[in-house]
Amino acid sequence: MSAAAAAGLLEAFLEAVSIERGGARNTLAAYRADLVDYVRFLTARGVAPLQATTDDVRDYLERLAKAGLARATSGRRLSAIRQFHRYLFAEGFAPSDPAAKVSGPGASRPLPRVVSEAEVTRLIEALDARPEAERARLSCLLELLYGAGLRVSELVGLPLSAYAAKLAALRVRGKGGKERVLPLGTAAVAALEAYLPARAQALAEGPGSPWLFPSRGASGHLTRHRVGQLLKELAVAAGIDPDRLSPHVLRHAYASHLLAHGADLRSVQSLLGHADVSTTQIYTHIEAERLTQAVTAHHPLADPERRKSARRPRSAANSIR
Repeated sequence: MSAAAAAGLLEAFLEAVSIERGGARNTLAAYRADLVDYVRFLTARGVAPLQATTDDVRDYLERLAKAGLARATSGRRLSAIRQFHRYLFAEGFAPSDPAAKVSGPGASRPLPRVVSEAEVTRLIEALDARPEAERARLSCLLELLYGAGLRVSELVGLPLSAYAAKLAALRVRGKGGKERVLPLGTAAVAALEAYLPARAQALAEGPGSPWLFPSRGASGHLTRHRVGQLLKELAVAAGIDPDRLSPHVLRHAYASHLLAHGADLRSVQSLLGHADVSTTQIYTHIEAERLTQAVTAHHPLADPERRKSARRPRSAANSIR
C-alpha cells in the first residue's frame, strides 16, 4: 500500500469520527497528530495499516517508551490507534483488529485538584469589593462553574437563549455536540438574574450579541483564557494561591462536593456530561481521601503514640480488683 493510500485511510477514519461521533476540532487534531506518527512508523518498516499486527502495535509503544514519552501520552496514542484499527476492521478494510488485545502503559491518574467549601465562600465574599457590573458578571461566572459544573469551553460558548428561566435550568452543548439540561440552584439563578440587566446595560451602545457572556474580541464572547485570568485575580483578593484556582478546579469542586453531600455517582455523571461513569469515579477517590484524612486526624487509635498507649499494660495495682 502506498503512503497516499495509507493517508486516505486515516482521512476516512477522521471523517467518520467527525460525522458519526461529533468529534471536536481539538480532538480531531490530536487524533491526526498521533496517528500520522504511528502510520509513519509502520511505513518505515514496510507495513501498511491494513496488514499491521499486534507485534507492530506493541513495538510502536515500546519505541515511545524508549523515547521517554510520558505514560499518559503513550496511553492517549494507544487509544487513538485502537479506534483507528477498530474502524478499519469494522468497515471491512482490514481482516482483523491488531490493537484489540494490546494493554496500555498503565499510567496513573492524578487526583483532580479542588478547593474547599470554605475557600469557595471566601471567593464569593471577595466579590463584594468589585464594581457593581463587574461583580455581577464575575459572580455569574463563578456560580455557573462551581454551581453547575460547566466546562469553561461550555461556559464561554453559552448563547443567551441557553438560560431557561421558567425551568431554572441551562441547556448546554458539551463534548461531541451532546446536549444536556442542567438544573440550577437558587444561588446560580440569583446570580444569572442579577447579571442579565448588567449585560444588557453593557450592550446598550452596540449591536445585540447572541452570547451570554459577550466580548469585543474576535470570537464575540469571553475567552477561556480571560475567564482563567478573572478567577486568578479573584483568588488573590480572597487570599487563595492563584495557582490553585482555575475554571476546571471549580468544576472538580462541584463534583466532589456533590458526592460529599450524598449525591449518587450516576447523577453526577449526568450533570457533568461524562460519557463513561469511569471518568466520574475519580471523584470518589477524592472523597475517600478526605474520609481517610478525617479518620487519621480524629480517630483515637489512628495516632501511633495513642495506639502504643492503648496497648501498654496497666500497672499491677490497677489490675487487682
